[in-house]
Amino acid sequence: MPDKPLSILLIEDNLALAKQVCRFVEGLGWQVDFADKGKQGIALATSTAYDVVVLDLNLPDCDGLTVCQEIKSAQQRVTPILMLTARDAFEDKAKGFMSGTDDYLTKPCDLRELAFRCQALARRPTLHTNTVLQKGKLCLDTKAITASFDGEVIKLTKVGFQILHELANAYPSPVARSDLITTLYNGELPESNPLKSHIYNLRKALSQSGSSLSLATIGSIGYKLEGVDDV
Repeated sequence: MPDKPLSILLIEDNLALAKQVCRFVEGLGWQVDFADKGKQGIALATSTAYDVVVLDLNLPDCDGLTVCQEIKSAQQRVTPILMLTARDAFEDKAKGFMSGTDDYLTKPCDLRELAFRCQALARRPTLHTNTVLQKGKLCLDTKAITASFDGEVIKLTKVGFQILHELANAYPSPVARSDLITTLYNGELPESNPLKSHIYNLRKALSQSGSSLSLATIGSIGYKLEGVDDV
């Protein structure tokens, strides 16, 4: 297998199967951590960066669906989850995907297929995107859609958050109006041209937040975020 060695978390209460999986992936040069209970798995998955979590549904202390949901909701770095379970009915698979799993493999399985599926999940860069953007004292959480500066919450509308995120992501460079339009309206500006109104409201929200943040208009280009590094 040509891909780089992976770091795997296996959450499985069948000790014989867990030992088999661990031996196989370690033979590939991969690192594997193991938990035989759901709560232990959640603690590991939310405190350590893994490439993939392999999760059983039938766990002694809680259902795997709950484990999946808690891992996904608690993480900043979103790690892909592969459910490995004997539940093969369509309804079970549907519940798994609705709970946030990224892939589903039924037991018994060929461990070579398990390894290939783990590699495929690990290659999906968007699954590893950090949901928190930190620029100076500005913190933006794209999962919770919240913004704060030096720990103080900035009250924003959803559109205001989108604009601020684009500006913070580009900081210290400006963002063209056309790029903001593409982000907000898929490149098609409505007849009423609401961008100006959203910029006005964002400026007002930043001013009322008590932070040093402000928006500068850069000629005919667009807008630039300022005050990010101010104390």
